[in-house]
Amino acid sequence: MRRRSLLGGGLAAGAGLVGGLTATPLSAWAAADAPAAEITVDQARTAPIPIVIPSFGPGIGEQITQVVTNDLSNTGLFKVLPGSAMSGTPDFAPYKAMGAHAAVTGGFSGSGSIRVEFRLWDVLAGQQIQGTAYTTNSANWRRIAHIMGDVIYQRMLGEKGYFDTRIGFISRSGSVHQPRMRLAVMDQDGANCRILSSTQTKLPAFSPVRDQIAFLSYASSVPRIYVFDLASGHQRIIGDFNGVPLGPHYSPDGNTLVVPVAKGSGSDLYSVNIASGAKRQITSSGGAINVSPSFSPDGSQIVFNSDKGGSPALYIMSASGGAARRLSYGSGHYGDSVWSPRGDLIGFTRISGGQFSLGVMNPDGTGERIMTQGYTVESPSFCPNGRVLAFSRGGASGGAAIHTIDITGFHERAIPTPEGGSGPTWSPLNV
Repeated sequence: MRRRSLLGGGLAAGAGLVGGLTATPLSAWAAADAPAAEITVDQARTAPIPIVIPSFGPGIGEQITQVVTNDLSNTGLFKVLPGSAMSGTPDFAPYKAMGAHAAVTGGFSGSGSIRVEFRLWDVLAGQQIQGTAYTTNSANWRRIAHIMGDVIYQRMLGEKGYFDTRIGFISRSGSVHQPRMRLAVMDQDGANCRILSSTQTKLPAFSPVRDQIAFLSYASSVPRIYVFDLASGHQRIIGDFNGVPLGPHYSPDGNTLVVPVAKGSGSDLYSVNIASGAKRQITSSGGAINVSPSFSPDGSQIVFNSDKGGSPALYIMSASGGAARRLSYGSGHYGDSVWSPRGDLIGFTRISGGQFSLGVMNPDGTGERIMTQGYTVESPSFCPNGRVLAFSRGGASGGAAIHTIDITGFHERAIPTPEGGSGPTWSPLNV
């Protein structure tokens, strides 16, 4: 099944068949319409939602249960309670006695072709919130689990989840001084990791609308920007530059890359049309170093890092170029910058007093706050709903690993990878 072939996360009004997965709504077994989400994310951070997740059966059924449980638990927004497998309308009294606010019922059947029935219940109201049956090849069981987790997240919190997503990154092995760095991709929980390149690569960027990752390659003596198509496995060069290209970044519509290009002692930002390869310079550095560009969600502005004021700081300008306004005024040197897909925050890294930090600020530069610190902390990337950041954390020994953290600074966790990992870039939802 192609990764981005999916219909509506189980929320479709009618049955559908896309990419080998069928999602069929199940009729409600309780009266009245499903209630709207009444719990906000901020409320759930303070008091995680107690939800009963039963076993969906032996074998694959139990694996589905574990993935859904992990997805919800890792957010810090849900408190998962065990329960007995059942179908039909549950007896809500025991669930209320457990303190549960929501419960899941359903089951798993089949072998080569599998069917997973899933119902989400509001325990306090005694109503079915969601009912869907998923039918697909057994190899896709993990996707079904992530989709179910996203449905629960959206129904309970009123905004889309981010479990059915992937993270592109650089898989690192070898010595500290001569690391082997290859392009890789994995599910957001670290499963299904696969290496995509055999040559040295850096600074990947996931397309917001296509199965593509742009990256910097050292396959030849001249560093070049490539675009890798995940569906076909094909890759192509995005032209040549009169200088050394650095890490690319996609526009929200996926049609343009902004690429920093180093010349002499400085670097400038270039806008590159992916289809035609046409390039346009959008900054005039005058010897300054302009790097780490990131578009606003509406595509109208770019935040980037520049040392034109004397030390590296964050600036904002129109996506078409022109005058830039300084955004950051904290102590130390600012590094990476990334705009949240929600538009409400800009993530950044900063070095101050020999300490690396990861933080966020408002798009007008106010409200700056640090979420985590470390020996090295770099390459932040937001998940599609803007609630979590992936980043790379390094140690004194030179290794690096992919971590995620909630935008409040809580629930930091490491994502397991076969080798070391750096430069994470989060995909959009696989829809």
